[in-house]
Amino acid sequence: MGEKRTPSGFLLKQRAFLKLYLITLTEQERLYGLKLLDVLRQEFKPLGYRPNHSEVYKALHDLIEDGILKQVKQKKEGMKYQEVVYYRFAEGGQEKAKLYKRQLKAELDRCAALIRKAIEDNYS
Repeated sequence: MGEKRTPSGFLLKQRAFLKLYLITLTEQERLYGLKLLDVLRQEFKPLGYRPNHSEVYKALHDLIEDGILKQVKQKKEGMKYQEVVYYRFAEGGQEKAKLYKRQLKAELDRCAALIRKAIEDNYS
């Protein structure tokens, strides 16, 4: 992961958006994949955005490959054999996560300015 993120050209890509939220949710508490999906869907339901299962898991896998997150398997409470996979920061992952969030903030600011301009130019 480089020091500077290359803008995508138009608006932020869905995967980058999901990775940002998955990092923030991991900072807040230990969650497993389906719980992360549920939280994201609930959070964005009022805005008409419903991330799908495969995109959330692809974003989680990207974060693992980037060395930001790791999977931790734990036995499900009250179950002898069933395990749940939780996502936590890998060693050095929190620093990488901070860098990614800083880079994405600049990209989000650019996207917000683009949308504000479109609204001002076309609806003022």
